[in-house]
Amino acid sequence: MRRLAAFGTAASAGFLVAALLGACGAPASPGPGTTSPSMPSVPPLTSAPGGNGAAPTEPPSAPATPAPTAADWKIFKTPDGQLQFDYPAEWTVKDRGAEASPGGVFLEVLTADGKSLATLRTNVATGSECPQRIPYQVLDVVPVPALVQEGVTPNFIFELRLYPAEKDPMKANVMAYGISSAPKPHGPDACPIFHYFTWPPGGASFGGVYNPFDTSPGNEPHVDSPEAYLETSEFKDIRKMITSLRPAGQ
Repeated sequence: MRRLAAFGTAASAGFLVAALLGACGAPASPGPGTTSPSMPSVPPLTSAPGGNGAAPTEPPSAPATPAPTAADWKIFKTPDGQLQFDYPAEWTVKDRGAEASPGGVFLEVLTADGKSLATLRTNVATGSECPQRIPYQVLDVVPVPALVQEGVTPNFIFELRLYPAEKDPMKANVMAYGISSAPKPHGPDACPIFHYFTWPPGGASFGGVYNPFDTSPGNEPHVDSPEAYLETSEFKDIRKMITSLRPAGQ
């Protein structure tokens, strides 16, 4: 099995997250930092990023993904008619409106086998705090210019956080992907994951979490690290779907 090269022997680390996400609770009220109190945790990798003392690096921003073909992808418009996104025809979009914030939408995207990949929520209070700064790694970043607000372009970002004080390996790290209006992490450490973006009248989230030991039916074999997951068709389709989010009609 492949492992992320930046890791050694220690265990490594929201949607919100993080956002995030389908099973997550409602976010908190606005604040100055970044956090994802409801982000699920996932099993650890083999070591913490930046173990050699060097500041973590992030990959260069990737260009916007080309539009999918009509034969293989569909367009889904949110029930309130405000946003739309493209998704693979074999996936399904479940309306969880009964659990949505007042006046908002709550959608869950699942594979043909029923694996939850991402949730989209709108009209949420995008709370953020930074109780601690922790080791991190940015794995992928793609701008989402269609969602620019007040001159700020959010990014699709796939990242991880390490919580070295956690003894439970299921809580030692968080790995998640989603859209965020927060500044990209820099330096040797970062605030907890914050996968929310500004969208009238408040905020929204569109993303999910990655578990390297997930055994859902249909998963590609020998994929148990973020590095390996980046190369899978599933992740590439998730990224294409999430970065296609845009105002309805565009």
